[in-house]
Amino acid sequence: MIDALPDPAPGFDQPIAVLKHCHDRIRKQLATLEKLLAHLPAHGADQEARAAAAAVLKYFDKAAHVHHEDEEHDLVPMLQAVARDEDADVLAALVPGILQDHAEMDAMWQDLQAQLGAIAAGGASALSDDAVRRFVQRYTAHMEREEANIAPMAKRLFNPAQMAQLGRAMQQRRGLLPAGEAVADLRQDYGKASLDESAVAADPFVQFAAWFDEALKAGVKEPNAMSLATVNTDGKPSARIVLVKQFDRRGFTWYTNYDSDKGQQLRASPHAALLFFWNELERQIRIEGKVERTSADESDQYFHSRPLKSRLAAIASAQSAPIADRAALEQNYEKVAMQYGEQPPRPAYWGGFRLVPERIEFWQGRQSRFHDRIVYILQGDGSWTRQRLQP
Repeated sequence: MIDALPDPAPGFDQPIAVLKHCHDRIRKQLATLEKLLAHLPAHGADQEARAAAAAVLKYFDKAAHVHHEDEEHDLVPMLQAVARDEDADVLAALVPGILQDHAEMDAMWQDLQAQLGAIAAGGASALSDDAVRRFVQRYTAHMEREEANIAPMAKRLFNPAQMAQLGRAMQQRRGLLPAGEAVADLRQDYGKASLDESAVAADPFVQFAAWFDEALKAGVKEPNAMSLATVNTDGKPSARIVLVKQFDRRGFTWYTNYDSDKGQQLRASPHAALLFFWNELERQIRIEGKVERTSADESDQYFHSRPLKSRLAAIASAQSAPIADRAALEQNYEKVAMQYGEQPPRPAYWGGFRLVPERIEFWQGRQSRFHDRIVYILQGDGSWTRQRLQP
């Protein structure tokens, strides 16, 4: 019932061949599963049936999900980074179905796993014909679709460096490559767009608004997330992710606890740097400038626009201060909720900061690390100069 002569696996210098080898192994396990389904009615959970069930369990429990991760975390994102025109359209049509297949095949496997476990243990001899048929059909159609579209596209679009990158990632996932070496070799080539002086706006706020709108249309996850870097009184930097809640010609605004670490650092040194990174568009925007507090009216308006639980949490948490455990934090929240009910007031220690920019850089990833960088610098008369920087 089990093929005892395994095919030799190709090397990871041929990552697409390795993925095809994984498909071939899956096909063998699916064939074993179908043979087991036919074997059980006549022979029950005999030694041959137990061995077959154990072999299928071992593969789908330990190896199949690794193959899915190869595709989801490396192959597909790498293709999306280089595909253009018709190739990009093909990916846009195929990838959601591939990801859905993975989720549904995993769910189907959960149904079969318990049945096969009982057979492998000799405690049962029942295997759902419908579950096996659906599992085999879904996996077979999924692999055929990938082999007809994804694999040929990768062979055609990936250069040797990208093939090597994919192979190293697959080795690392299987524990076959030292972690340090894998990190040192991680790299992704960019090439989705370009940035030219003649194509950017003269006003950096107009350019930011245009890029932000493109990020929204591209479905960037949380395009308003930005890294905020500050320094303490010793000049030591720290950074964290915050959400910009407003941007206009006055600057970029976010809200927080004024007594938090970042609040205290900004009180002592009111200068900061922001960084937006939109991987889907291969873009980042660096912003530097002075930081000021928003007015009490602005802070009130935003605070009262927040969901009730977020307002209560802002009062209950002494942000950045130590606390005994999660239970103590929850108790603080319950006390605040009981005290203020549906109308909690904005505490004086909570409000907005606004970074007033003095320097804004737009970065567009390009191939071979030859990136485009255009920087705007604020002048004394309020105008902005614009200049290209070397990558």
